[in-house]
Amino acid sequence: MAHNEAMRWTRGRVRKLQEALDTAYPDARCALAHEDPFQLVVATILSAQCTDARVNLVTPALFLRYPDPVALAGASLPDLEALIHSTGFFRNKARNLVGMARALVERHGGAVPSDPLALSALPGVGQKTANVVLANAFGVPALAVDTHIFRVARRLGLSEARTPEKVEADLCAVIPREDWIPLHHQLIFHGRQVCAAQRPRCADCPLLRLCPTGKGECADPHSGETLPALLRSPKTRAGRGAPAGRS
Repeated sequence: MAHNEAMRWTRGRVRKLQEALDTAYPDARCALAHEDPFQLVVATILSAQCTDARVNLVTPALFLRYPDPVALAGASLPDLEALIHSTGFFRNKARNLVGMARALVERHGGAVPSDPLALSALPGVGQKTANVVLANAFGVPALAVDTHIFRVARRLGLSEARTPEKVEADLCAVIPREDWIPLHHQLIFHGRQVCAAQRPRCADCPLLRLCPTGKGECADPHSGETLPALLRSPKTRAGRGAPAGRS
């Protein structure tokens, strides 16, 4: 059964989703440590193909060495690469960081712009990074779709799209604009803590009653397999009368 047949996201169902997320993740927030828009742009560029936790280990020394766009614009690539090496793809990231800092100095007087088009035009800053910065540094409603949100949204049937940009458009069409920022953080937390790529904990999922994939009503769009929720937790199986194990 396709997602669009298994789940119709009415306003009432969207409200139930938001209530469940508010209950499960009331303190969800941006996991990248930052003190200003410049630091958030840098951290978000570094987070590509890297965990936020790893980025947070790298940025203190990085910001101590290059505290502002002027300093970063004049950075030596070998020195910068050494500082960010552990985040992966460090050569490309170093070039993007220096290019971004130079663009800030030359085009924006050293300040990070809050205009979406100007922000996304910076080197190394695409739509996803721009949305993260707009939402978390400027409070502008935006809904960046990372790998966690992409997976969770498709499993929930909020979107059947195959690209992050199209999933973002589908989410923005059904989620009230004022809820985009908290929903972004909550879906990321949910993807990390429960709805993992390889072994989602469907039986323990606070969104199970809203999820056609978790209930086995349709195949997982991520893996192509059916995810029988009640087989994910031995504790749940035992509670429903299945043998918990032999003594």
